[in-house]
Amino acid sequence: MNATLRPVAGDTDELIDLLRPWVVDGGEPLVIRTSGSSGRPKDVMLSHAAVLASATATHDRLGGPGQWLLALPATGVAGLQVLVRSILAGEEPTLAADHSSLGEALAAMTGPRQYASLVPTQLHRMAAAGELSILAGLDALLVGGASVNPTLMALARDAGITVVRTYGMSETCGGCVYDGVPLDGVRIQIDEDRQIHLAGPMLFDGYGDSREGAPVDGWFATSDLGEFDPDGRLRVLGRNDDVVISGGANVSLPAVTDALRGIPGIHDAFAIAVDDAEWGQRVVGCLVGEAAPEAVRSAVEAAGLPRTWVPRQLLVVDALPLLDGGKVDRLVLRALAEE
Repeated sequence: MNATLRPVAGDTDELIDLLRPWVVDGGEPLVIRTSGSSGRPKDVMLSHAAVLASATATHDRLGGPGQWLLALPATGVAGLQVLVRSILAGEEPTLAADHSSLGEALAAMTGPRQYASLVPTQLHRMAAAGELSILAGLDALLVGGASVNPTLMALARDAGITVVRTYGMSETCGGCVYDGVPLDGVRIQIDEDRQIHLAGPMLFDGYGDSREGAPVDGWFATSDLGEFDPDGRLRVLGRNDDVVISGGANVSLPAVTDALRGIPGIHDAFAIAVDDAEWGQRVVGCLVGEAAPEAVRSAVEAAGLPRTWVPRQLLVVDALPLLDGGKVDRLVLRALAEE
């Protein structure tokens, strides 16, 4: 395939037909557009060698090739990698869109090893519907794209699901760190500002038609903060912009989000920050469901967080707005909070 392949929304079977010769014979880089969850989307150039390095390393880590369930948009890197891994494995992917429910799609899988990839929002909704058990038959369930609430992880594992938390991005051809351990060939550095830097064979070439923003000396500076735990595993603390200054206090928005999600009667939640003349940045708790301010304050303090981290504004929504890949659309929430 000589032309650049840019996955777009449309018929997944047609995309598979286009992708198959590219996977087998190689070709020009793939172009994946980032989600733009916090700003303007970018076109990420992924070489054939990088994409296959990622897919092969995933199968090596999980115990071998298998059949994959596609339950994510194929236009994003996570969904695209489901198709690439399926082609490499010689197994037809099962498309969730072809079935009336995720349970029916899982029941239709026939491969000797069976895998799926979901984002935390999908897993959260399955837990709320009491449907986690249908995932227990998978040899592994990859969950990435955002931080995963520890309580949700515990529920999934109690349901017998082999959950693998992944960390990565379009620029690394998807997840490149599984359960805090880098895939084969991946290296991690954390600088003095706690910014995560990644190196390895699955790094992107650059953005758009130039090499602007490409890795420098083989290293890519992510937008994420992290640390190594006592076992040497990577612990992702959040994005650079997930830690905001409100009234002089450094507030971790992911930590506040986790606290909000534990409030009785709250079906989902997400913490954001907006500019504020008095506080610099105002923390906003976006809630699916209603809770009294006293319950919110108690939940934040019960999580061991400072009182200064309690949201100064509560925004009740019918559902969290999502981008195509399942990530929360922060820009929409900020616009609602500023109305």
